[in-house]
Amino acid sequence: MKKIILPLLIIVFVGNLYAQQDSKPSKTQFMIRGYGSASFTLLNDEGEKESSFNTGNFAPIFLFKLSDKLMFETEMEFAYENGELETVLEYANVMYTLNDYMTIRAGKFLLPYGTFMERLHPSWINKLSSTPLGFGHDGIAPSSGVGVELRGAFNVSGSKFNYSLYSTNGPTLNDGSDEPEEAGILHFNNFEDNNNNKSFGGRIGFLPFTDSSTEVGFSFLNAKVGDTDSTYEDITASLIAYDFSFIKKINPLGGIIDIKAQYNKSIVDDASYIEVHDDGDEEEYTFANTSDSFYAQLSYRPTMSESKFFKNLEFVGRVSELNTPEGAEWESNINQKTFGLNYWLSWRSAIKVNYQITDGEGGHGGGLIDKKLFTIQWAFGL
Repeated sequence: MKKIILPLLIIVFVGNLYAQQDSKPSKTQFMIRGYGSASFTLLNDEGEKESSFNTGNFAPIFLFKLSDKLMFETEMEFAYENGELETVLEYANVMYTLNDYMTIRAGKFLLPYGTFMERLHPSWINKLSSTPLGFGHDGIAPSSGVGVELRGAFNVSGSKFNYSLYSTNGPTLNDGSDEPEEAGILHFNNFEDNNNNKSFGGRIGFLPFTDSSTEVGFSFLNAKVGDTDSTYEDITASLIAYDFSFIKKINPLGGIIDIKAQYNKSIVDDASYIEVHDDGDEEEYTFANTSDSFYAQLSYRPTMSESKFFKNLEFVGRVSELNTPEGAEWESNINQKTFGLNYWLSWRSAIKVNYQITDGEGGHGGGLIDKKLFTIQWAFGL
């Protein structure tokens, strides 16, 4: 981590020093933004209750603009978990604007696989205090990658399109040698590639109406995921996603309707894995390594109300589902329903009150899942 951060700080320092010494007017700009949250949770896990105030997290975002065309950005996330300070480099990349329709960037960046992780996951933007099933730890949707990307937007006959094409190190396959219970899972956070193959992916978004109220998108990612010179080196993963967004003020309803949805599917080539029994015997097994997940979210904010209190309220509901391969050690079928009531203190700060029900079966522990989670969260953006 220090090897990554120190060079970036040096770049910022030297760039500012150079700008101060240059006799010509400088276009160099430096800005700090970010977001954070703090919360209280009450969990009922199959009758076992626990409650806790959480220290929350803070994610500063550093933006360094060297010229009208060249910019650097990075986000660090700090969170206190299990008695330790966790530090994560969410992204760090340099961007160059080629023309009005193309921008290229390189480094670690949030992947435009659907829209949730790239656009909606920050706590002050996410209308609920949790992420949908299929995202995050042990999810089937990638969140970031290390590589290079070409992205942009254009108009066609009044309709708008945005696009992204990228190549990254790609996901890696857990072969079960160190973690037998995770054999067949894809891991997406790899700063160094485990093979000579690079993933190829992209997204195309279509906004059919002139008011940009509606967007539909399609994403894909393909890569070889096995380690070089292993029995899994030719195993390939194919990921696809469909996303939908609608946000508009509806006068008869007296407020803003916001709909978000995304469907993810992961298909990994069949492979044989080793299962170790309690008596030490080993057995080879395989399964159809296909997973899928989805979420759909609806929110309503009565912005046209004459009451200042009510116009700052927002009502949110979300359903999500995750299905992982039958026959895998991590086989699961999980459903989740989340309900929320938000009060917006300002356009970038909200108090969220959420109630979440998660049920199903499977996961690493196996068996039935019956969790109920109540959360109060204060989220803010800087």
